[in-house]
Amino acid sequence: MSNLQKNKHRDCCSTDDKKPLLQHETHTDNNDHEHSDDDGHDHGSGEEAGWKSHWPLLLSLVILTVMLTLEFGFKYKPHFLIDLIIFIGAYLLAGYNVLKLAFRKAIRFDFFNEFFLMSVATIGAFAIGSYSEGVAVMVFYSIGEWFQDSAVSKAKRSIKALLDIRPDAVTVLRNGAATVIHPNEIQIDEIIQVKPGEKVALDGKLNSDAATFNTAALTGESKPDTKRKGEAVFAGMINLDKVSEVKVTSLFKDSKLSKILEMVQDATARKSQTQLFISKFAKIYTPIVFVLALTVCLVPYFFVDNYTFSTWFYRALVFLVISCPCALVVSIPLGYFGGIGLASKNGILFKGSNFLDVVTKVNTIIMDKTGTLTKGVFKVQEIVAKDIDEKELVKLTAAIESQSTHPIAKAVTEYAGDIIKGVKIENVEEVSGHGLKGTVEGKTLIVGNIKLMKKFNINFPLEIENIVDTIVVVAVNDKYAGYITIADEIKEDSKQAIKEMHKLNIQMVMLSGDKQAVVDKVAKQLGIDNAYGDLLPEGKVEKVKALKNQGRSIAFVGDGVNDAPVVALADAGIAMGGLGSDATIETADIVIQNDQPSKIVAAIKIGKITKNIVWQNIIMAMIIKAIVLILGAGGIATLWEAVIADVGVALLAILNAVRIQKIKI
Repeated sequence: MSNLQKNKHRDCCSTDDKKPLLQHETHTDNNDHEHSDDDGHDHGSGEEAGWKSHWPLLLSLVILTVMLTLEFGFKYKPHFLIDLIIFIGAYLLAGYNVLKLAFRKAIRFDFFNEFFLMSVATIGAFAIGSYSEGVAVMVFYSIGEWFQDSAVSKAKRSIKALLDIRPDAVTVLRNGAATVIHPNEIQIDEIIQVKPGEKVALDGKLNSDAATFNTAALTGESKPDTKRKGEAVFAGMINLDKVSEVKVTSLFKDSKLSKILEMVQDATARKSQTQLFISKFAKIYTPIVFVLALTVCLVPYFFVDNYTFSTWFYRALVFLVISCPCALVVSIPLGYFGGIGLASKNGILFKGSNFLDVVTKVNTIIMDKTGTLTKGVFKVQEIVAKDIDEKELVKLTAAIESQSTHPIAKAVTEYAGDIIKGVKIENVEEVSGHGLKGTVEGKTLIVGNIKLMKKFNINFPLEIENIVDTIVVVAVNDKYAGYITIADEIKEDSKQAIKEMHKLNIQMVMLSGDKQAVVDKVAKQLGIDNAYGDLLPEGKVEKVKALKNQGRSIAFVGDGVNDAPVVALADAGIAMGGLGSDATIETADIVIQNDQPSKIVAAIKIGKITKNIVWQNIIMAMIIKAIVLILGAGGIATLWEAVIADVGVALLAILNAVRIQKIKI
């Protein structure tokens, strides 16, 4: 029995907190220390839990098959002592670990677990002379555990595969020479070299002119992304074309990829409400089953003529075998592992399986505008010049704006390009909340919003006050010279995402600090139900609280530092992880890695698929077990049928759970 299998057993029969799924060390705790290596092998993550590590079980199956063939095929029956010795040998080969765990728990007065249950049932079968059935129950039970172990290992590997995208070595340029070292040894501001086909090891800025990267590991999208010099690149990206250099901006442990992996690890340790319920249910259910089995065995003595102890004892054993709750308690976490794995493949990180449940209940999604529904990148839309050449207007405006770090200023300077090189700029001063004033090539410039024009008594056409887009008004030598409009671009999939959310009967609300006219324009373009602008962070908090007070189940989607308070307040906080601030990503329950609004719809669908499959398993297992329990108590079902039904239910539930990872979203 592999360590993973043992750890899973503990999960079946104990409410002890689990360690994160992706931990590589041996799983131990103060109460179940013997689980760490009961078979004397270290199978670690279960990668080698194949036939070689299960040869005793396979040998037991061969012995059982041979003995049954001799008995029923050739009508040959060896002496009962030989028969007993052979079957005891087969029994111990298949059930040694189960018996050992049952004993160790029993000496701690822990009798209500599947190990003790199976031990009692099989030893009881030997006591009444049903040797072959006793061995069969243990063999098929252990085979079922083997399949369950393999399924859990597969689910674990699909998530653990993320770890393989972190390189163990990186080429750093030091003193003019290239040296290969571990990424942990790289310091901030050092230059690393990334060859074609290699993965970027640390976050940084591209130091080469341009390079193309595969970002699938971070975003779930395999579409190549071309970066220019100075643009950010992240650990996990794969260089597609030529040798490139990256200037490191964060340590290995602080990279965006490392944070993603931590989130996935933590997610596997956070149980959903359904998982917690089933764990508690198993702790109550198992002792009840023991009591009912005793009732089936002893109570008929007072009511049935010709009562035979062995007959009713056999029925009680059937009752015990079919009552094993492991199919439920294993397949349910397996379903949630599958949901987390499917989400990570699609560039969505759930920080716990509990949030897979939460997102299915959301009926209102509140979204920030800039960086969430829009690209968060301002672009020049229109240039209107008066009594000045348009190119000259752009040059003068961009020159003075180059002295500001404001996103609007950056949009103007990027649009102007190289035409501002060599331009003489003097005496620039910022007028807080309004714009800039200064001298460019000997001309006095006032550049900013309409309020700035009014402040300096600059006459301008009144109709420009009705312009919806952000406007930069320009005055040269105290005379109105024109304006430049700037707008944020709507993301390509925003409209489709809103449409899909409406199909799911989700109310859409947009909150923004931008002016109401801009917010209304974007809301109309996207078909959003309600939109509120001119909001400070505290204003967003008030809006969210008001909707929560109406009984709405809310998801808030944002990307900026100012969104962190409302992300924390919502039932499900969703962060845009590409452009999003670290504070918002840290606070969020769900992270969209590629910033696409359509992934929010995918997250909800994955949550619903996972929930449906989990409940399918619960209902299927309970119905089948209830039927066989009744048949067993009535003397219709045998131990053979009980163990086949138990293993069959477990395998059906597991197959149903693992199919989550094959679903296309």
